[in-house]
Amino acid sequence: MPATAKSAQLQIRVAPGEKAAIRRAARRSGLDMSAYVLARVLPAPARRFRDLTEACVDSAGARLALAELNSWLASLGSGELPDAVATPPAWTRAIAPLTDPMFGSALSSLRLYLLTHSPAPFRRRNIFIDSSVGSRV
Repeated sequence: MPATAKSAQLQIRVAPGEKAAIRRAARRSGLDMSAYVLARVLPAPARRFRDLTEACVDSAGARLALAELNSWLASLGSGELPDAVATPPAWTRAIAPLTDPMFGSALSSLRLYLLTHSPAPFRRRNIFIDSSVGSRV
Protein backbone atom coordinates (compact mmCIF):
# COMPACT_ATOMS: atom_id res chain seq x y z
CA MET A 1 0.00 0.00 0.00
CA PRO A 2 1.39 3.42 -0.89
CA ALA A 3 2.42 5.79 1.86
CA THR A 4 -0.10 8.37 2.96
CA ALA A 5 0.38 11.67 1.13
CA LYS A 6 1.73 14.35 3.43
CA SER A 7 -0.29 17.52 3.07
CA ALA A 8 -0.25 19.00 6.58
CA GLN A 9 2.40 20.46 8.84
CA LEU A 10 2.87 20.20 12.60
CA GLN A 11 4.95 22.67 14.55
CA ILE A 12 6.01 22.22 18.16
CA ARG A 13 7.95 24.51 20.46
CA VAL A 14 11.12 23.07 21.92
CA ALA A 15 14.14 24.54 23.63
CA PRO A 16 17.32 24.83 21.52
CA GLY A 17 18.92 22.01 23.52
CA GLU A 18 15.90 19.76 22.93
CA LYS A 19 16.02 20.45 19.20
CA ALA A 20 19.72 19.61 19.12
CA ALA A 21 19.05 16.37 21.02
CA ILE A 22 16.30 15.39 18.57
CA ARG A 23 18.59 16.22 15.63
CA ARG A 24 21.38 14.03 17.08
CA ALA A 25 19.01 11.14 17.78
CA ALA A 26 17.57 11.38 14.26
CA ARG A 27 21.05 11.40 12.76
CA ARG A 28 22.02 8.31 14.79
CA SER A 29 18.87 6.58 13.50
CA GLY A 30 19.65 7.51 9.91
CA LEU A 31 16.44 9.53 9.60
CA ASP A 32 15.61 13.17 9.06
CA MET A 33 14.04 14.95 12.03
CA SER A 34 10.46 14.65 10.74
CA ALA A 35 10.75 10.92 10.04
CA TYR A 36 12.38 10.37 13.42
CA VAL A 37 9.65 12.20 15.35
CA LEU A 38 6.90 10.43 13.37
CA ALA A 39 8.49 7.04 14.05
CA ARG A 40 8.53 7.82 17.77
CA VAL A 41 4.98 9.18 17.92
CA LEU A 42 3.37 6.75 15.46
CA PRO A 43 5.17 3.41 15.69
CA ALA A 44 5.08 1.33 12.51
CA PRO A 45 2.25 -1.05 13.56
CA ALA A 46 0.00 1.85 14.62
CA ARG A 47 0.75 3.71 11.39
CA ARG A 48 0.03 0.57 9.32
CA PHE A 49 -3.26 0.02 11.18
CA ARG A 50 -4.26 3.64 10.54
CA ASP A 51 -3.46 3.37 6.83
CA LEU A 52 -5.34 0.09 6.41
CA THR A 53 -8.44 1.26 8.28
CA GLU A 54 -8.51 4.51 6.28
CA ALA A 55 -8.45 2.43 3.09
CA CYS A 56 -11.61 0.62 4.28
CA VAL A 57 -13.59 3.87 4.08
CA ASP A 58 -13.21 4.01 0.29
CA SER A 59 -16.29 2.14 -0.94
CA ALA A 60 -14.70 1.21 -4.27
CA GLY A 61 -11.90 -0.83 -2.72
CA ALA A 62 -13.38 -1.53 0.71
CA ARG A 63 -13.65 -5.32 0.26
CA LEU A 64 -10.00 -5.69 -0.72
CA ALA A 65 -8.87 -3.23 1.94
CA LEU A 66 -10.86 -5.10 4.59
CA ALA A 67 -9.32 -8.40 3.49
CA GLU A 68 -5.84 -6.86 3.68
CA LEU A 69 -6.61 -5.45 7.14
CA ASN A 70 -7.84 -8.86 8.28
CA SER A 71 -4.70 -10.61 6.99
CA TRP A 72 -2.41 -8.06 8.59
CA LEU A 73 -4.20 -8.20 11.97
CA ALA A 74 -4.06 -12.01 11.91
CA SER A 75 -0.29 -11.85 11.32
CA LEU A 76 0.39 -9.77 14.45
CA GLY A 77 1.71 -11.40 17.59
CA SER A 78 -0.08 -11.00 20.91
CA GLY A 79 2.39 -8.33 22.01
CA GLU A 80 2.06 -6.33 18.78
CA LEU A 81 -1.74 -6.24 18.56
CA PRO A 82 -2.50 -3.93 21.52
CA ASP A 83 0.04 -1.36 20.31
CA ALA A 84 -1.23 -1.52 16.74
CA VAL A 85 -4.90 -0.96 17.58
CA ALA A 86 -4.51 1.32 20.61
CA THR A 87 -6.01 4.26 18.72
CA PRO A 88 -8.81 3.07 16.41
CA PRO A 89 -10.17 5.62 13.94
CA ALA A 90 -13.06 7.70 15.26
CA TRP A 91 -15.42 6.48 12.54
CA THR A 92 -15.27 2.92 13.93
CA ARG A 93 -16.93 4.06 17.17
CA ALA A 94 -19.81 5.58 15.21
CA ILE A 95 -20.87 2.23 13.75
CA ALA A 96 -23.90 0.96 15.65
CA PRO A 97 -24.40 -2.76 16.36
CA LEU A 98 -26.68 -4.64 13.99
CA THR A 99 -30.32 -4.55 15.06
CA ASP A 100 -30.77 -8.25 14.28
CA PRO A 101 -28.10 -10.81 15.12
CA MET A 102 -26.07 -12.09 12.19
CA PHE A 103 -24.72 -15.64 12.40
CA GLY A 104 -21.81 -17.01 10.38
CA SER A 105 -23.80 -20.15 9.60
CA ALA A 106 -27.40 -20.86 8.71
CA LEU A 107 -27.33 -24.06 10.79
CA SER A 108 -29.43 -23.42 13.88
CA SER A 109 -27.56 -26.17 15.74
CA LEU A 110 -24.40 -24.00 15.60
CA ARG A 111 -25.97 -20.88 17.08
CA LEU A 112 -25.17 -21.67 20.72
CA TYR A 113 -21.56 -22.40 19.77
CA LEU A 114 -21.29 -19.17 17.78
CA LEU A 115 -22.90 -17.17 20.60
CA THR A 116 -20.29 -18.40 23.06
CA HIS A 117 -17.18 -18.48 20.84
CA SER A 118 -17.40 -15.29 18.80
CA PRO A 119 -14.73 -12.68 19.54
CA ALA A 120 -15.96 -9.95 21.89
CA PRO A 121 -15.69 -7.08 19.35
CA PHE A 122 -18.00 -9.02 17.02
CA ARG A 123 -20.45 -9.97 19.80
CA ARG A 124 -20.70 -6.28 20.78
CA ARG A 125 -21.83 -5.56 17.23
CA ASN A 126 -24.33 -8.47 17.21
CA ILE A 127 -22.20 -10.56 14.82
CA PHE A 128 -21.57 -14.19 15.73
CA ILE A 129 -18.79 -16.01 13.88
CA ASP A 130 -16.29 -18.78 14.49
CA SER A 131 -12.81 -17.32 14.46
CA SER A 132 -10.98 -20.49 15.44
CA VAL A 133 -10.46 -21.70 11.88
CA GLY A 134 -8.16 -18.78 11.02
CA SER A 135 -8.41 -18.92 7.26
CA ARG A 136 -10.41 -17.26 4.55
CA VAL A 137 -12.08 -18.82 1.55
